[in-house]
Amino acid sequence: MTVVPAEEPVDRRWPRSVYGVGDEPDPRFTFANERTFLAWIRTGLAFLTAGVALTTIAGLLPGRELLAHVAAAVLVVCGVLSGVVALARWARNEKALRLQRPLPSSPALLLLTGTLVLVAVIAVVVLV
Repeated sequence: MTVVPAEEPVDRRWPRSVYGVGDEPDPRFTFANERTFLAWIRTGLAFLTAGVALTTIAGLLPGRELLAHVAAAVLVVCGVLSGVVALARWARNEKALRLQRPLPSSPALLLLTGTLVLVAVIAVVVLV
């Protein structure tokens, strides 16, 4: 009688550049990484919503429409950038967890914070 070894299940998860390296981390860390990803996505949606809202009310600001539209465009770009950063950060963090390395930092935090401060200053100028 011949014993046939059980086949290992094929890992079809994507992206392979993340799931194809290292060992499975503790699921709690993976779930925490996913929650952080979702927080970045929510932040991006908030930026997009604020940009759309600002465009909507720009007509109520006579003589300042251009400035309002510029601020709205910056907010929309921040929203898109937040989504892109979310995916990149998730992948880098998941890979670091799988390889048992320290989590990488991100210059996007400073960039988005600075941009938000800039838009806030523009809002003060528009409203005053």
